[in-house]
Amino acid sequence: MGLKKAWNMFKNNLVPFFNILILVSIALYFVSSSIINRYLGPDSGPLGLGIAAALGSVTLVPNFVTFPIAKGLITQGASYAVVTTFMTTLMMVGVVTLPMEIQYFGRRAAITRNLINFVAAIIIGLIVGAVL
Repeated sequence: MGLKKAWNMFKNNLVPFFNILILVSIALYFVSSSIINRYLGPDSGPLGLGIAAALGSVTLVPNFVTFPIAKGLITQGASYAVVTTFMTTLMMVGVVTLPMEIQYFGRRAAITRNLINFVAAIIIGLIVGAVL
């Protein structure tokens, strides 16, 4: 891939990434700490992991976007296991981007990659929860 093509891909993806960061920041501002603590906190259990995995799987987001989101969630009372699951699915699973991924890698490879990464994200979250 040439430098010009890579630059164009970067430019085309920059605006959606900033939009995601802005939308999540606004959501964190309006959602109270008690709600985050209730559904994503240390006592949320499997429901919290499921919510985090589902929300994180919506679209692929680069890691530099996930860190500020994770800090905001932890500050508002989310557990480390839930935040880890959320961050991992944000970076490794993408339902919205699946059609584009199918176009490049094929249906079987794209779906398999997303399913394996989804399960891996939950396992990683459980391990972090057990350690911390």
